[in-house]
Amino acid sequence: MITLKSSHEIELMRRAGKITAAARALARDMVKPGVTTQQIDKAVFQFIKSQGATPSFLHYNGYPASVCVSVNDEIIHGIPGKRVLQEGDIVSVDVGAYIGGFHGDCAGTYPCGRVSEEAMRLIRVTQESFFEGIRYAREGCRLSDISAAVQKYVEANGFSVVREYVGHGIGRNMHESPEVPNYGKPGHGPRLLRGMTIAVEPMVNAGSAAIRQMPDGWTVKTADGKYAAHYENTVLITAGEPELLTVAEGSLV
Repeated sequence: MITLKSSHEIELMRRAGKITAAARALARDMVKPGVTTQQIDKAVFQFIKSQGATPSFLHYNGYPASVCVSVNDEIIHGIPGKRVLQEGDIVSVDVGAYIGGFHGDCAGTYPCGRVSEEAMRLIRVTQESFFEGIRYAREGCRLSDISAAVQKYVEANGFSVVREYVGHGIGRNMHESPEVPNYGKPGHGPRLLRGMTIAVEPMVNAGSAAIRQMPDGWTVKTADGKYAAHYENTVLITAGEPELLTVAEGSLV
């Protein structure tokens, strides 16, 4: 069942969203050669706790860390560890924070030092596809209008959208109805209503859309070994323009 949030609940989600956005910004600023993915996880954990919040991902369905850090051909759910980031890597960070009974969820992919032009184009197109999609995150549109716009933009730029993993509703639970695919035909799915809160998150592969699940049970990689990127914000449907609940003031990343 899709839940519509009251004005009070939306205020609580804004609070969770600001902490989550700040945690993503912290992780982004740590993406440098020589830093381990575990160091990013530890810093995000400490920051979220310092804000009086709880990392949404820690122990979620058994996940062992506070942030997902996915490098190069890892699409999502990379587990932080001893891996040292190298010049030329691209690094996806996905974070969530829980406070006041509500979650925020956001992600982004960032260059580690100097990266190839094609890697930067993948990062840029992934982020731009999110904004193409949320042009339709308006009251009266259909959910699949967002999905179709993301897919059209990604594929027009020569990349592929992941099919097996999708965005989702969010609120009191990290994952709520409805699912928000990054592909499909417009004009389908539930009609968007003010008070809906959804996590829109394009996951984009430089090569084919095919994926591989790693033996750790979490990490998902591209099947062809090519790079992948991820961009996500928690989005509120309003009476007008959508509101991004996980974007720090003056920033889109």
